[in-house]
Amino acid sequence: MVFKKKDKFAVLLHNISTNLKEGANFFTEYKLKDISDLKIFSEKMKEIESKGDSFVHEVIKELNDAFITPIEREDILHLAMTMDDVLDGLEATAALFEMYSITQADDYMIQFVNAIQTSVHEIDHAIELLSNKKLLQIREHAIKIKDYESQCDHVLRKSIKNLFNVEKDPIRIIQYKEIYENLEDIADSCQTVANTLETIIMKNA
Repeated sequence: MVFKKKDKFAVLLHNISTNLKEGANFFTEYKLKDISDLKIFSEKMKEIESKGDSFVHEVIKELNDAFITPIEREDILHLAMTMDDVLDGLEATAALFEMYSITQADDYMIQFVNAIQTSVHEIDHAIELLSNKKLLQIREHAIKIKDYESQCDHVLRKSIKNLFNVEKDPIRIIQYKEIYENLEDIADSCQTVANTLETIIMKNA
């Protein structure tokens, strides 16, 4: 048994992926002009992240109450939690931008964020396919997510090498390195979602 179209778990996972997509889109598209924008940016990301937490809590409650689930309980929970990890990472990175008063993303940050946004869109497509029981079609989205994570690995190496070559301020080096590594961690979290989806395919297709 896989998800019926209006199964409550299908709806909850869809809510999580839609909220995650909203967060990734806002993170990518919000225009930072000055310091005052940073507070708006981080507070909005915190609001979206809190909404995501409430959806995860709903999943846990429904799993505790359910006698039968459409796929294994731990797979539903792991999928919800791994998507939440992606959103947590975006919110934490927005908080770093505010903490360090960074209003201008450099080219490396933009490369990371674009890859993450595209990965999140792939996750959202995959969750829709899962709801519609089109399990085998999910794999192509999982593969794309892993490709974007590999790109982010490459960007991380280039960004840190460049940082140590051109930046003279040791505090700035620490700040930028932390943001680069946070962004790469988010890409890793996207890959964990992809791995979870592949596990679900393997068990249920």
